[in-house]
Amino acid sequence: MAHHRSALKRIRQNTKRRLQNRYYKKSARTAIKNLRALKSKSEAAEFLPKVISMVDKLAKRGSIHRNKAANLKSGLMRFVNGLS
Repeated sequence: MAHHRSALKRIRQNTKRRLQNRYYKKSARTAIKNLRALKSKSEAAEFLPKVISMVDKLAKRGSIHRNKAANLKSGLMRFVNGLS
């Protein structure tokens, strides 16, 4: 168990940030899944910028690597462009 007040505070902060990061990451994964389930190109093209913004924010926060974010965005754009 932690003995210093600063260590106890650090534990509280880590717990809070972990829950926030889990929420943002899960929300982005769900949005990606919903985008890939769309069949209409117009709907997908409208939804794509929101998903890309979520992925960029995850990369900025360090929840995912910036190369993974780039690969995800590239794949999603290819998917949307491939819809008819």
